[in-house]
Amino acid sequence: MSDVKVHRGAIDGLLVVEVKQVADARGTVRELFRRSTFAELGIAVGAFQQINLTHTKQGAIRGMHAEDMDKLLTLAYGRALGAYVDLRDDSPTRGKVETRDLEPGVQVFLPRGVANGFQALTAEVEYLYCFDNEWRPGMPGKAVTPLDPALGVAWREPMIVSDKDRNAPTLAEVLR
Repeated sequence: MSDVKVHRGAIDGLLVVEVKQVADARGTVRELFRRSTFAELGIAVGAFQQINLTHTKQGAIRGMHAEDMDKLLTLAYGRALGAYVDLRDDSPTRGKVETRDLEPGVQVFLPRGVANGFQALTAEVEYLYCFDNEWRPGMPGKAVTPLDPALGVAWREPMIVSDKDRNAPTLAEVLR
C-alpha cells in the first residue's frame, strides 16, 4: 500500500483512497482497484457485479441514494463535490453527513446504507460507480433529497436536480 493513501472518513466505514498514479509525458495511469489494498484495510470487497459511468453536466446534482450495496466511487474526468450521509439504523454515525472534493485519483468506498450524491463542478464530469450487487427496481434502500438544508451541503449555483431527487424525503423523515 506504499503508493496508496487511505483516510477514514467521519462516517463509520467510509474510506477515501488516493490511488497509485504514474504520470509521464504521455499522460497518467491510475490504478482503479486492487483487492489486496482493501483486504489490508479489513474490507472484503467481493467481485463487482455492476459498474456504471455517468456523464454529468456542470451544476447537475445526482443523489442522495443508499441502496443495499457497497460502492466504490471515483471520477474518470472532471471535478465534483461528493456528499454522503449515513442512513443505517444500527450505525454509530447515523445521520452524519460528510462532503469531499473529488478529482481523478481520489476514490470513496461507501458501505451499504450510506447515501451517495455528487454535483459536477466542471463543464463535464464522468463519475464511475462500482457496485458489489446489481441494481434492480424496488431493491432495498433509502434516499433523501439532496436539497434538504439539514444536510448542510454547500451545493453551488446553478443546480440541476431531477424531480425524483428533489421530491425524495428529508433526512428527518428518513431517520424517524
